[in-house]
Order: sequence, then C-alpha cells, then structure tokens
Amino acid sequence: MTAMTVSPEAARRAAAALPDLPRDAEGPVFREPWEARAFALAVALHGRGVFSWSEWAATLADEIARAQRHGDPDTGETYYHHWLATLERLVADKRVTTAETLERTRIAWDRAADRTPHGTPIELRDEDFDLPRSPSTRD
Repeated sequence: MTAMTVSPEAARRAAAALPDLPRDAEGPVFREPWEARAFALAVALHGRGVFSWSEWAATLADEIARAQRHGDPDTGETYYHHWLATLERLVADKRVTTAETLERTRIAWDRAADRTPHGTPIELRDEDFDLPRSPSTRD
C-alpha cells in the first residue's frame, strides 16, 4: 500500500468545514492508522470535486443517526466508523465505485484478515475475491 498524504492546508480546510472532527490544537487526531487514511481519502475526493463539505457533513450526520438508531452510543469512539460508512456511501452514490464492488472488497478483506496472524500486515490476494460470501446487512 502506498502512503497517502494530505497537505496541511487541505487538512486545515477540512477541519474548518467539519466542526465535529476530532482534533487537538494542531489539527485532526486519529487513534488508528486506518482513521487517518479514511480522512486523507475523503479530503482527496473532496479536492477532486466528488462532494462538497456540506454534502459530506449532511451524509455523515445521517450515518451517525442511523448508527444511533441501531444502538451506537455515539461516545466518539466510533466516529471514524461513521466517517468510513459516509465515504463508502458517497463514492457509491456518486458512482466513483459501486456498492457491489465495496461489498466484494469488504468480503475479500475479511478473508485476508481471517488468515493473517495478529500484528502482520494484511495482504489481499486474487483468491480473496473468488468465492461468494453472504453480504453484510446495511440499511
């Protein structure tokens, strides 16, 4: 996997546009590397005009509300799970990819993670995409 970087100015603009973004005095904060990658991907897609920050914020609010209806206590610990769900929803809605491709990739990722020892980088293989698995449910 290649490293994804976001310019400090793009990160500042995103933080200013998204007031609920977890941050400290220096800017956005992340507990896990995947959270930073999801943030960087959203900033990059915004920079390419895939969505506006107001559209992002509305979709994120909807994803958080959906999660709360399903029991998420919204303590802040799941914020980037909602961020990722928003990212997936918008790229499918904008036809950057399809919901089917996202689900196929999610299943492949689960397969790769299942066979990978803890602490070892997960690597996707062609065979991870081969056999169908029942899709996860989302509303």
